[in-house]
Amino acid sequence: MAEGFAKQLGSGKLEVFSSGLEASEVNSHAVKAMSAVGIDISKQTSNALNEFKAEDFDIVISLCGCGVNLPPEWLTREIFEDWQLDDPAEQPEIFPRVREEVKKRVEKLVKTLVC
Repeated sequence: MAEGFAKQLGSGKLEVFSSGLEASEVNSHAVKAMSAVGIDISKQTSNALNEFKAEDFDIVISLCGCGVNLPPEWLTREIFEDWQLDDPAEQPEIFPRVREEVKKRVEKLVKTLVC
């Protein structure tokens, strides 16, 4: 969801990628929640972190407090934020609430980057 909002809100200003410690598919409930606000994330992917090089990134955002599990080189980027969000994977009913929290955080981040 964060990637979807970042691509929309930072269009033409940011290059955005999603990753996890392991590759994963986009949750169908996330696709539905984002579709409800007019953003299609059905083609997005979450690649394994080891497919990327930390030095290629200026900004790293960790979701759900997962930053403690990241290799140190990812924690020392120019901007590193560890967003403490509820993980809706096992609670589909909270996707809309988490979506709105993610949107607010992405809006704030994009605003600080493009001003």
